[in-house]
This record gives sequence, C-alpha cells and structure tokens, in this order.
Amino acid sequence: MSDVAGAEAPVRPAALRPGDTVMLVSPSGPTSPERIARGLELLAAWGLTPKLGPNAYGRHGFLAGTDDLRLADLNAALADPRVRGIICTRGGYGAQRVVDALDMTAARRDPKVVVGFSDITALQLALWRGARLATLHGPTMGWDDARLPAGSADSLRAALTTTEPAVIRPVPAEETAAVGVPGPPVTGTLLGGNLSLLVSSIGTPDLPDLTGAILLLEEVDEPSYKVDRMLTHLRRAGVLSGLAGVAIGQFTGCGDNWGMPVAAVLTDRLGDLGVPVLGGLPVGHGPAQVTVGVGVPATLDVAAGTLTVEPAVR
Repeated sequence: MSDVAGAEAPVRPAALRPGDTVMLVSPSGPTSPERIARGLELLAAWGLTPKLGPNAYGRHGFLAGTDDLRLADLNAALADPRVRGIICTRGGYGAQRVVDALDMTAARRDPKVVVGFSDITALQLALWRGARLATLHGPTMGWDDARLPAGSADSLRAALTTTEPAVIRPVPAEETAAVGVPGPPVTGTLLGGNLSLLVSSIGTPDLPDLTGAILLLEEVDEPSYKVDRMLTHLRRAGVLSGLAGVAIGQFTGCGDNWGMPVAAVLTDRLGDLGVPVLGGLPVGHGPAQVTVGVGVPATLDVAAGTLTVEPAVR
C-alpha cells in the first residue's frame, strides 16, 4: 500500500442511517458523564443509537484508562459489525500510545465512520496508513453548545449522514484569516489535522507522503514560537515539499508575549512554499468548529475563498 497521497482512492465507509449504532470511545484523555450528556442527546435526536465503550469513562492519570483498556474499546468497536460509527469523546493525549496495535484487519474488512480531532489526528493518520480509511475531522462528544452552536451540529450531522461535499469559507474573525498566499485552484487529498500530532508522527510509519496533498493544519494553546518551531521542523524534515496547497484552520490561544502574532508565523513559514495557502477556516478548537473529511479529495481556491471537501462517506 503506497503512502503517497494521491496513489490510491480512499476507502469510504457507509453513511450513517437512522437506527445505526455509534460507539463512543476514549482513546486519549479522560472525560466525564457530564461532558458527554449533551453529545449523547444530539446523536439520539438524529435517530442514531449511541453506546458507550466499556471504558469510555476510564481514568489513569492523564489518560482515559490504561493503554490496554483504551485499545480494547477501539478494537472492539472496529470489529463489531453492529457498530457503524466510532466517535471519540475528547482529544487530550494518548492515542499515539495505542495506534500500533490497532486491528487493521477489522478496519479494512468493515470500514466505519471515525470522528475526532486534536489528539485523534494520531488515530486518523494510523487508519489512513493501515486501511486507507477516510475519516472525519470534527467535534468530539464532550459537546459544548457555547463553542459548538447549531451550525457545528448541522455540519457534523451532514458529514455523518449525507454524501454532499462540504464547502468551507474563511471566518474574518479568525486570527488565521490574515494568512493567505494566492495561486490557482488546486486539488489534492486533504490530509493532516493537529500540527503537534503531525510533527510527532515524523519518523513513525504513520506520517503520510504529502506529495500532491492539501495539508490541513490547526492548533491550540501553543505560543507562536512553538508553532514556528514545529513548522520549521516539518520544513527541515522535507514534509512540506511537494504539497499542492495548505488549508489553515483555527490556531486557538496561540498568541504570546513576544509581539509575533501566530498569523505572522504561519505566513513566514508557509508563504514561500510556492503553493496557495488559505487561512481563517473554522476547523479546529475554536468557536463554530465545522466537520471535514480527511483522506478525501479537496479543492482549495484562494481567490474564491473556499475549501471544498468531498464526502468521507458513501
């Protein structure tokens, strides 16, 4: 199986239908029933049947249970033919500790919708590497209506249940809306997600060859100099060579006291790659987060101000 972004068509799981079972799992950091109650309510209102993994509320320090227990829930959900979707309860930290033992045979045999972001980028990169599975970069089930209004819920529901492309436009209020490098419209596989997790995948089997890809980047609570350091690491490692374009999501809480806005860092580190860059997209940890497929073809059009992403389901 080639790792080059455009070398193979993605494997798209079936869109969710009313009555389908969705398993909530916690492969990273711990969560609580109070944070999940609203997510369960939403899924049920959409006609889905949400179920909690046996260890969804586990706790082992900064992890949602031991590696064995978190992995057991993931692999059970991947292998259970009654489960049609897997939605993570939160990010945090820990997914990289278990992805090498994922049941890729089950993931390839019975592809399912997998949703998450932040630390879940590690799981999504692993499933792309091992099963060519298209997944959804979208909200986890620790649902917060203050951050995730009705539009965020509608975006997730559409991504789970329909085969319509998602058209994402910059939000002027986002700090990264100031980031933009003109160029012709480009099409490529949308890959990436959280910047820290992408950098942490360098040297592992899960870092994809991004040749011809549109790279999606978002981050939270990392000061500008650390964003600079991570982007410089990607540059020096050759990861950014051969991109078709870059889609910049939300860099939430990424300011610092040095007078260097994160938008300036992104422009400096990405502006000379010779590819179009579009910032300000509401994808990530910020308000009104939307859901997009990763591992699927997308078109970036800086002049039109759009990122059009093909569905991750069939």
